[in-house]
Amino acid sequence: MSDTAMALPADDSDIKRMSFEEALASLERIVSDLERGDVQLEHSIRIYERGEKLKSHCDRLLSAAEDKVEKIKLSRAGKPTGTEPLDPA
Repeated sequence: MSDTAMALPADDSDIKRMSFEEALASLERIVSDLERGDVQLEHSIRIYERGEKLKSHCDRLLSAAEDKVEKIKLSRAGKPTGTEPLDPA
């Protein structure tokens, strides 16, 4: 059994403090547990719900990171002249 199948926090407040990498790793463990199919139904529902929260958290963190990414503008001579949004709307 993985860490996910053994014990979960009483609530999901720990998710908010997770880095993208931590949340993604936790989500991958949940997917693995669910794919194996040896988790009791009630626990499967609980970890699926936690997985949904982890996915939302990852989506928020990824969106925030994308908003921060900027493209460096270069002059004709190839010198940096500033930045602009990576994907201007």
